Amino acid sequence: MSEQQSWLATVQQMMALAQSGLHYSRDIYDQERYQQLLGLVERLLQLQNIDTQHFQADVLKDVGYATPKIDVRAVIFKQDKILLVKESSDGCWSLPGGWADPGYSASENVQKEVLEETGLEVRVTQLLQLSDMRKHGHKPTFLHVYKAFFRCEVLSGVLTTSYETPELGFFSRSELPKISTARVTEQQIQHFFDRLQQPDSSTQFD
Repeated sequence: MSEQQSWLATVQQMMALAQSGLHYSRDIYDQERYQQLLGLVERLLQLQNIDTQHFQADVLKDVGYATPKIDVRAVIFKQDKILLVKESSDGCWSLPGGWADPGYSASENVQKEVLEETGLEVRVTQLLQLSDMRKHGHKPTFLHVYKAFFRCEVLSGVLTTSYETPELGFFSRSELPKISTARVTEQQIQHFFDRLQQPDSSTQFD
């Protein structure tokens, strides 16, 4: 783990302590201390130029014991090309997917996200990778995130854009557009191309 990754992991642990303390503590003075700790964490992140625009809201809306958030992504191939979607938020490209919603299984979340963003109905066939966002060259974030990448096959539907994904397309490994590294890295995408030739490989993790 690099120095920056180690620093971010420490700050995320501090944030988790503050979040859990705010939920479980019934002492008004402890509540104030945990709120102050959260403010100090926000300031540390700002000093590293990490976006904290929605910091307080994102932290406090997760009630209960603090745990990593789960982001699910679909890996869909058509012959030797991979499906990517252009993100309206940053103008870069990613795999279809997003935050896992409560009330759905992991595969159901993937299917829902793909349908919403691309108009395609898919079947999830394999968990390719379960990774800690801090360890794979993603853009730093104050959230601690696990990313789950699932191989999917298309059952039906026609490629259709959405508000969040105004452009869609299949790309070969040599013609990838600018990648949204907050969501997926080019190295991960290249790994998924390699997996095309190794369909029985075991799931990668960490």
